[in-house]
Amino acid sequence: MSDPYETTEAHLARLLGRALNSFDLPDRLVERLGTALAHSSSLYTAHHSPAAGLWRETHRHTYLLADGGSASLWELVYRLRDDRAVRHELFTSKAEACLAVSRLFGEGAVADPAAAAGQEEPDGEAPALSALFAASTPAHRHREYAMEQSADHARRVLRRAENADRPGEQVAALLRSAYAHQITQAFGTRQCLPDGRGAGFSLYEHSFVLLDGSEVSLWEVEHTATPDGRHMCEVYESEAAARGAMEHRARVR
Repeated sequence: MSDPYETTEAHLARLLGRALNSFDLPDRLVERLGTALAHSSSLYTAHHSPAAGLWRETHRHTYLLADGGSASLWELVYRLRDDRAVRHELFTSKAEACLAVSRLFGEGAVADPAAAAGQEEPDGEAPALSALFAASTPAHRHREYAMEQSADHARRVLRRAENADRPGEQVAALLRSAYAHQITQAFGTRQCLPDGRGAGFSLYEHSFVLLDGSEVSLWEVEHTATPDGRHMCEVYESEAAARGAMEHRARVR
């Protein structure tokens, strides 16, 4: 899970610092990214094969730039057979990331069909930060669940929620049968509030699998948009409600 207090500048520096191929990125792009005001990171694909000693993940990092536009970096995180070292590489497009997967993992690693056909996703030029707050998380995101005290994790998420409209006892009772879960950061940014104070915002999806096979998600907003700047957690039953709460908090004087 990413640091909810991490600024966009620190996030970018960490990304570039750990990438083996950061020197391959266009200088102009790096200069533009240096003006980023906000960022959003999401897991795009994941492939874990413990038996073969291989795993890889592709993350998309989108940045809102000072000129009103946006730019994305595609990060490939992987581990090779019989090697516990985790490696990071950055690319400017999904197609480049797919080619890297084929290069590293062989012909069996099939690239995304749309990317292979040259049908790149639009970078989503954002006119304002609210577009990032409102952006919906892709419904097709690949999930990798962990079976580690998931019911207790759900209890702790609900217990730390401070918002009055947090999920009630009915949801809590449902999640007592959770046996697997996954935590994904859907959004993260540092925002200047109307009164001039800086505040950090992060949105996490806590996905749970219940004993009956159904899936339930809790959406947790972590922010410092409080009168005294303290850290606060809010939990909602839907992504739309959580993003609405973030946008509201960012605009309250």
